[in-house]
Amino acid sequence: MIEIKNLTKTYSGNQKAVDNLSLSIKDGEIFGFIGHNGAGKTTTIKSIVGILDFEQGEILINSKSIKNNPIECKKEMAYIQDNPDLYDNLTGIEFINFIADIYEIEKEIRNEKINRFSKIFSMEKNLGNQISSYSHGMKQKIAIIAALVHSPKILIMDEPFVGLDPKAVFDLKEIMKEMCVENNTTIFFSTHILDVAEKLCDRVAIIKHGKIEKVGTMAEVKGDKSLENVFLEM
Repeated sequence: MIEIKNLTKTYSGNQKAVDNLSLSIKDGEIFGFIGHNGAGKTTTIKSIVGILDFEQGEILINSKSIKNNPIECKKEMAYIQDNPDLYDNLTGIEFINFIADIYEIEKEIRNEKINRFSKIFSMEKNLGNQISSYSHGMKQKIAIIAALVHSPKILIMDEPFVGLDPKAVFDLKEIMKEMCVENNTTIFFSTHILDVAEKLCDRVAIIKHGKIEKVGTMAEVKGDKSLENVFLEM
């Protein structure tokens, strides 16, 4: 479970990227985070995963503070950023194993997951190639496989579908649903692909100028309109 309480993050010039934001994301829930560029989505996500410090508020990961217990919180999470910043001098399989080593995943378990997910994302023939040779989409797939290899209790993603081909988008959506149903995984992700959010999410929040404008189930947020229409009206 993720609890965000009165989160405020201010950048230079006293500009509030996130302004007194509060959200609660439940166990086993797929939660969509929607907003225009600059609305505060990435700042919120980077605060949740412990990359950015913040001056006000609290973020709890399964009842543990990301500020006071960052390592314990990060053990339970996986984070996939919108533009994967991987180690170009490593091969794909070396990077995945590097992440698996950090999370102390046994070889038998990691190999089973690497085999499964590399086949799903059609990367098994490219795992031995250097990351520097990968396209953006291939880097995104490697980042996804590395995130999934340690079966996180909480999966945080910033625009995860950008750069993926249609089959990979479909496969990732199916994996997300499977994780929630079978492992009670909490998934929190931002996206600009509103029809995906509308079909996939249990709940959704719309952020504007650092503040939550709407939050609730899809029916509560969009009513008898499409999510796209609600978003554009705001």
